[in-house]
Amino acid sequence: MILNRHEAASVTNIINLDYASHTPAAQAVLETFCNTEALFPGNVMSAHKLGSAAHAEMEKAKDGIASLLGISPNEIIFTSGATEANNLAIKGITKAYEHVGKHILSTPLEHPSVSGVLSILAGKGYEVELLKIRPNGCVDLEHLKTVIRDDTVLICISAVDSELGVLQPVEEIAGIIENHKNCHLHVDAAQAMGKTAVKIPKNISTLCFSPHKFYGVCGIGVLIKRENIVLEPFIHGGKSTTIYRSGTPALSLAVSAYKALQIALAEECARARYVGGMRSRVVDYLRNYPHVYFNSPMENVSPYILNLSVVGVRGTDFQTALNDQGICVSVKSACSTDISPSRPVMALTGDKKRALSSWRISFSHLTTESEIDAFSETFDYCYKKLTNA
Repeated sequence: MILNRHEAASVTNIINLDYASHTPAAQAVLETFCNTEALFPGNVMSAHKLGSAAHAEMEKAKDGIASLLGISPNEIIFTSGATEANNLAIKGITKAYEHVGKHILSTPLEHPSVSGVLSILAGKGYEVELLKIRPNGCVDLEHLKTVIRDDTVLICISAVDSELGVLQPVEEIAGIIENHKNCHLHVDAAQAMGKTAVKIPKNISTLCFSPHKFYGVCGIGVLIKRENIVLEPFIHGGKSTTIYRSGTPALSLAVSAYKALQIALAEECARARYVGGMRSRVVDYLRNYPHVYFNSPMENVSPYILNLSVVGVRGTDFQTALNDQGICVSVKSACSTDISPSRPVMALTGDKKRALSSWRISFSHLTTESEIDAFSETFDYCYKKLTNA
């Protein structure tokens, strides 16, 4: 038996305001996954009738995703998630094109699956340079123009960063690199796809996303790689749907990813409007507290994310206090180390104490007005307790 979202919530009686970390798979997506498992028992790569049927279904999923995004099916690589996709894109491009150069540009706002890879590459002789961030959180395009070089092989940008929710000017960045033929642009769209309008300029080399961020099943990621781009694979071991990643193709995950993307894109605008209203209610309420500072910009930002600091209270302490009352929020990305200051907040504010005090609320079209009311009451209780107000 599969419980629906409201039945599950009644069992746990917990308010989820951490949807940027993970979203519950939609009922239609779960049904698609289970039906595919039941109807296609063959291995996609097997040379018999069951394998052929599974292979045909995989091609339908790839064709469907490609049609939704305006790309070629041959440009789709399925991975285990956005973390693997980021690793494959960054390591694969830098290795394949290291003869061109070893200069990489990125930002201090990136997810650990990007910043962690860049740290590893820096230890291997690559020069990693971080772009300046403007007061609104966006990349300083003029700075980019001055630091991009003939040996710049890669630029890594998140379309929407996971902590502040800033929308980056991906199309403008893509335009700047048009005259730099040796430079590749990788876009982490994990927090953008299915939530904000994502355009994929022709000169983007790679872009990735993960369906579990928009009500798909966890365990699959999608890496879009332009057909003219070479990647050095780092998973080897036999034939698969692509030469860039070995392993048994996960058909049910791929088909369910297509279903989740269909639903998310069809409902994207309506969901964003609703979520924006929920976010505005929280912002208007929190403005009444003198020790609350908003780290997320109020414009050019995803409506799904709100980052704030309560001055004098560590983010982990406020998270714990809310958690004790049955409300789930996050401190930084779920993949980050909680004890360190938030890199994005530090980059934006230059204030280490504020970065240590920061935490994130992330919304969903499933978030209800009653949940926002309950959060407001609980926040007031925790605020007075932790600040001695």
